[in-house]
Amino acid sequence: MLIERPGAIFQAHYLEVLMDVTLREVQDGDLGIFFAQMNDPEGVRMAAFTADDPSDRASFDAHWARVRHDPGVIMRTAVGENGEVVGHVAVFGPPEERETTYWIGREYWGCGAATAALRELLGVLPERPLYARAAADNAGSIRVLEKCGFVVTRNERGFANARGEEIDEVVLALSD
Repeated sequence: MLIERPGAIFQAHYLEVLMDVTLREVQDGDLGIFFAQMNDPEGVRMAAFTADDPSDRASFDAHWARVRHDPGVIMRTAVGENGEVVGHVAVFGPPEERETTYWIGREYWGCGAATAALRELLGVLPERPLYARAAADNAGSIRVLEKCGFVVTRNERGFANARGEEIDEVVLALSD
């Protein structure tokens, strides 16, 4: 970024500061926090590709029971420096089409929590290629993925339950 002042032009450098995040196995007590996070109206709008009805607790519980017992799904709780649950990260899908996903509580947006959590997961997961998807207008999520080494490989359209319509999405890949 160039900054201009009368008589001077200089290049500003920004230091990336990430929240201190660790990952652990998902615990039963995390689910209520996840449910609340995944029902935040702004979070739902940004994620776009959500469950048909995010407020349906029975469906939410059934989904989490299924993914927590699926050996093909790697699901972790992201925990902040004070022990607070900030969200979750996961990898799922068949070996040749593995995808990553994450959900971070809105109160942790802009703190580097998503980037830190995803980097932590990628650091222990050797599988490549790995894919991710994001609504094309979700600049924050796309930026998180790019900071973690993902590159946009194509654009698609898909039905976004949270918006009730088909929208543009980007597909990203991490090769190594």
